[in-house]
Amino acid sequence: MTSCGTGPPDARSMAGTPSARLTGPSAAKSARPTVVMVHGAWADTSSWNGEIEILRRKGYAVRAIANPLENLTTDSRTVADFLRSVPGPVVLVGHSYGGSVITNAAARSNNVKALVYVDAVAPAVGETTGALSGSASALSAPPGTLYDAVPYANAPSGARNLYLKKNVFLKKFAGSVPVQQATALWAAQRVASTAAFNTRSKYAAWKTIPSWYFISSGDRIITPESERRMARRAGSKVTTFRGGSHLTLISDPEPVAKVIESAINAVT
Repeated sequence: MTSCGTGPPDARSMAGTPSARLTGPSAAKSARPTVVMVHGAWADTSSWNGEIEILRRKGYAVRAIANPLENLTTDSRTVADFLRSVPGPVVLVGHSYGGSVITNAAARSNNVKALVYVDAVAPAVGETTGALSGSASALSAPPGTLYDAVPYANAPSGARNLYLKKNVFLKKFAGSVPVQQATALWAAQRVASTAAFNTRSKYAAWKTIPSWYFISSGDRIITPESERRMARRAGSKVTTFRGGSHLTLISDPEPVAKVIESAINAVT
C-alpha cells in the first residue's frame, strides 16, 4: 500500500486546501469527531461493519446510515438532515456512489470537518455519478449485460431500479471478497435507481473541506485513473491500496480504517 499527497498549492484558493484549514492561529483543535459512513449502490450499512468494529475498538464514535439510492439531490438531503442531529464535528465517509452523496450533503452541513472517499466518486458541480466511473470501467459494457432493470412505483419518467447481475457482482464488483460471502452480498444487494446515477451534482464540498482518498488498484467499477483525477482536483491526501476490488472496504477493512483514522487525527 502506498500513500502520497496530491494537488499543488495553487490548484485552488488556499482557503479551501487542507493545510489552510488545519493550521494557523484560528484553527483551534476541536473535540473528537463522530465518524459518519455512507454506503454506495448495491450495498447497505453492513458494508462498513469491519471499519466500525476497528474504529469503535479504538474508542471512536461511529455511525453508518442508510443511503436511499433514489436520487442524488434527495439522498444527500437525507444525509444532511441526519448530520444536523449529530452533536459536534463529523468526519464524513462515502463509498462508491456514497461519495457523490457526501460531496453534496457536506455542503449543507456546518459540522463536517473532513471528507473520506473510499473507492468513490467526488463530482464537481454539474457532473453525474454515472459519468465518473471511467472509460475502462466494467460499467461501460452494454446495460443489458450488467443489470436486471425493474420498474418501481412513483418512479420519475424513464427511471428503473437496477440490480447487478450475479456474474458482474461476483467477478467485477466484489472480486476481492470470498465467493460464498460475495454470493450472499449479491443476493441481499440494495437496489439503486437509474435516477441516482443521472442526477447532476449541485455542490462540491471538497472545494472547502479537506479530503482523503482511498483508491484500490483492483477496482473495476470506478477505475483508479478516474479516482486519481478526482483526487487531484480536490487536493485530497491519497492512499493507494494494491489489489482489492470495489468492495475492499469489506475484504480489507484495516487499511480503510487507517485512512479514516488519519482524517480524524488531522481535525482533532
